[in-house]
Amino acid sequence: MLPLSITTSCQEIIKESITAARPVAGGDINKAYRLETAGGSYFVKTNTAPLARKMFEAEAKGLAALNSPCILRTPEVLGFGSTSEGSFLLLDFIETSYRPDGFWEEFGASLAKLHRSSSPSFGFDHDNFIGSLPQRNHYHDDWPKFYTEERLLPQLTIAKQLGLLQSPDFQRFDLLFKKLPDLCPKEPPALTHGDLWSGNFLCDAKGHPVLIDPAASFSHREMDLAMSRLFGGFERPFYRSYEEEWPLERGFEQRLPVYQLYFLLVHVNLFGESYVRRVREVLAGYA
Repeated sequence: MLPLSITTSCQEIIKESITAARPVAGGDINKAYRLETAGGSYFVKTNTAPLARKMFEAEAKGLAALNSPCILRTPEVLGFGSTSEGSFLLLDFIETSYRPDGFWEEFGASLAKLHRSSSPSFGFDHDNFIGSLPQRNHYHDDWPKFYTEERLLPQLTIAKQLGLLQSPDFQRFDLLFKKLPDLCPKEPPALTHGDLWSGNFLCDAKGHPVLIDPAASFSHREMDLAMSRLFGGFERPFYRSYEEEWPLERGFEQRLPVYQLYFLLVHVNLFGESYVRRVREVLAGYA
């Protein structure tokens, strides 16, 4: 049941009475509800964790950033806040439909166009989260340095504290860090979703892609593509259309596991030892 204090806060934001609050899927971290009013439907996710308000604030900023180029739709952020019963993020409700013909082509080409949105440096104007884990976004002019210091090293610190990796693992990472400048092509920072897997986009009622649950930053564009392929990948027309819009530098298939290392480390720290083997398999290929 949606807590009364959060219901009241949402009503104050939308200036309508909520007639029903029905539980819907909200991922592994949050509870989520579809709110019904006389004027329409809304979506609210809630969480009682100490960092929940900061997580929702960062998500709101990420959605706004991804929406600002007006290329790919994101849910409209209506408000966020905290009450004595938890924190919440209030969004418009996205009515979904089956993916029509051409959905994947539109999605791939649109993502490539979104990635054209750039910044002078890699990073973001605020730190955020990937899942429930903090994600640091200090600015760097150099991608290998950003990837090492803002992505891999913070996750390695967590894994060390949890006792999930061993000394040989850290030694192999040190070797990989030295190879990154030669492995990764030099490209401008790209506005990225940051956690682009099949659970983090929707198909709206008109058949268009919608991005949700971002971990946004100005990163290397290949990071989004690497995450999209970590658990089986999207349909082939997505990747074909992406490359038609903005071809990748030669050698992406060889770099792919390096980019996936970050997301694998996140899964190690969130879900435990079951992902350690995959981390070690990737390291064995480069270090």
